[in-house]
Amino acid sequence: MSDNKTLVIAVTGLNAIDSPGPGVAVIRALRDGLQKNIRIIGLSYETLEPGIYLHDIVDKTYQIPYPAAGLDTLYNRLHFIHQQENISLIIPNFDAELYNFIKLGPALKSIGIETFLPTIEQFESRDKINLFNFGKKFNLLVPKDKVLYNINELHSCAEDFGYPLVVKGKFYDAIIAHTMEQAQKAFYKLSAKWGMPIIVQQFITGTEINIAVLGDGKGNTISAIPMRKLYITDKGKAWAGITLEDETLIALAEKFIRATNWKGGCELEIMRTTDGKPYIMEVNPRFPAWIYLTAGAGQNQPALLTKMALGEEVLPIKEYEVGKIFIRYAWDHITDVSEFQKISAFGEL
Repeated sequence: MSDNKTLVIAVTGLNAIDSPGPGVAVIRALRDGLQKNIRIIGLSYETLEPGIYLHDIVDKTYQIPYPAAGLDTLYNRLHFIHQQENISLIIPNFDAELYNFIKLGPALKSIGIETFLPTIEQFESRDKINLFNFGKKFNLLVPKDKVLYNINELHSCAEDFGYPLVVKGKFYDAIIAHTMEQAQKAFYKLSAKWGMPIIVQQFITGTEINIAVLGDGKGNTISAIPMRKLYITDKGKAWAGITLEDETLIALAEKFIRATNWKGGCELEIMRTTDGKPYIMEVNPRFPAWIYLTAGAGQNQPALLTKMALGEEVLPIKEYEVGKIFIRYAWDHITDVSEFQKISAFGEL
């Protein structure tokens, strides 16, 4: 990584709303952690993703088709962008797009674009739909859940789990329901937004902890950093958090990586009960939006992933700084309507 050739990395997830995508944080970590010239290509879906207009962070942005457009459409667009930019690596950061990027991995590699992603089997095994069975298989604590395709099935969930219930969308969002009316409302809202199925999960009370984890695809945990949320938005997103020293959480992350041979970044969402049991509430199959904290704590996971993707040997890192806090903030970025018109009309900026 020490030569003078510019390394071109494409990154998705450039939105920075109250439930931000990881893209901007990933890019900041890459710029901090790679000791060479890098050029960042943003890949956007919407024309108002803030990262598009942050020119000190993103060098150039191209719009790409929504995941529903299919593999061929995405490949053709990426091939065109690659011809313009000579991309070395793509780091996708949205759950909904990962299936397509994983499936296209071999085709992208054949034209010189690397990825560092889990296999389809790894990706699907930790899906919300399969999470309870996944926990049973690998002896991991996971809340009981039911996968619903019909709103009438909510009654049996209430009988089995009691209230409150956690009603989850297929890709994102979770709503805590204390009554059947609230559960039904959540069902309609999340199914309209994300489609079927809806997952209803047993409510576990305790302390919310997230772990950013990086696996090498061979069962080794390259990095694991636990973070406790200090400030949570009304959407349940961390707006501030602090790194923790906790061997139990590190051991849980290592057990997950060993069991799955996970390749790439992921986030374990943990609820630790008052008696100390760590329940895995979700496994997000990509870097979290707070991933820049790993760089601040001494284990820059996006930079480490890049090195592995490009064939470097990377050894597991154990040490990190405890008590490092991130605090997210918002500011108004001023740009010109001509920039908005360019990305809207030409799909490039």
